[in-house]
Amino acid sequence: MRPVYCGLLLLMLTGCGKNEVGDVSLGVFTTKDIKLDAIVDPVVTGVTCHVSSIEANLDFSDPSDSSIACRQTGPITAAMIAQIDKSKNGDVLFTKSKSIFFKTMKIRRILDAENQTLMYVSYSTKETSGSFKHSLSTVPLWGTEAYTAASLQ
Repeated sequence: MRPVYCGLLLLMLTGCGKNEVGDVSLGVFTTKDIKLDAIVDPVVTGVTCHVSSIEANLDFSDPSDSSIACRQTGPITAAMIAQIDKSKNGDVLFTKSKSIFFKTMKIRRILDAENQTLMYVSYSTKETSGSFKHSLSTVPLWGTEAYTAASLQ
């Protein structure tokens, strides 16, 4: 009996991603679930993004739709902002395969220096029904050490 329990536990754990914080079933008659991931920005560690996306366990490709919400969850310093890519392309923070056919979901951080805001965009790298699916969330630097330092310069 013990090997059966160990096998079930291992099976359940293999379905969990290291960033996964939630899993919502879409019903008994579907293999699709909404997966919820928490991603801490590796450079601006005071920002956490929560991303929801559909995953289909028995399909070759997951839907491209995703949603992102990023919030300040800790201090944001001028030193952190100094380390990020300030180009219009920004940095890719996260990549997740959504298909065996080269479709991925990516999260990119871009600094809007004029408005002193960090923008986080989640997007699919494969066109679906004539468009690329994407979602945007912003984190203003207002009230942080990074904003104060930038406004004094």
